[in-house]
Amino acid sequence: MGIFSSILAKLGFGGEDKAAAAEAAPTEIQASTPAAPVAISVVDVMAKMESLASAHPEKLNWKVSIVDLLKLLGLDSSLAARKELAGELGCPAEKMGDSAQMNMWLHKTVLQKLAANGGNIPADLL
Repeated sequence: MGIFSSILAKLGFGGEDKAAAAEAAPTEIQASTPAAPVAISVVDVMAKMESLASAHPEKLNWKVSIVDLLKLLGLDSSLAARKELAGELGCPAEKMGDSAQMNMWLHKTVLQKLAANGGNIPADLL
C-alpha cells in the first residue's frame, strides 16, 4: 500500500463504504428500469483534520504544511517519506531537488487528490 493510500485510509476514504455500495448495486438491469446511480460518499476532510489538530499536543498547521498534515494522520513525515510520496504522485523532477518546492507541490497535490476522491476541500486550500 502506497503512502497516498495510507492517507486515504486514515481519513476514511473507501473501505467498507465502497464494499457496501458494490453489494447494493443491482446485478441485473432490466430494460424498462434504469439503474439507480450509486452515490459517491463525501469525506469531511476539514472536520476530520480539525478534530485531529485540536486533540494533538503540538500546534500543527496542516492547511499549509505537508509535514504537519502527515504528522496529524500519524504517518511518517520524514524527507524520505515525503520524497516517496512525491514520486508516487508524479512530482516534476525539478521540484524533487528542492525540498521547499517539493513540499509546496506535495501539499497542494495531496489536497487536490483528496478532493478528486470525494473529500470536501475548500477552494481556498486548493
